[in-house]
Amino acid sequence: MGSHHGKSRVPSLFTRLLRDESAATVVEYGLLIGLLSVVIIVGLQGFSDQIINTWTIVQTYSQNSLNRS
Repeated sequence: MGSHHGKSRVPSLFTRLLRDESAATVVEYGLLIGLLSVVIIVGLQGFSDQIINTWTIVQTYSQNSLNRS
């Protein structure tokens, strides 16, 4: 019986190690997604400023055009 118990411990230990590795992978993916989210948010903020400036220019040209008529 002692040898049977030893054999069952090895797969159990192996299973725990696999679970730990998958947990580390989940943490790594979580950190990667968090970093990617920050990059996207910062990029969109810069892009939104550019879009607002473009529409402000369009609005100014439109108002100037209407005032000249």
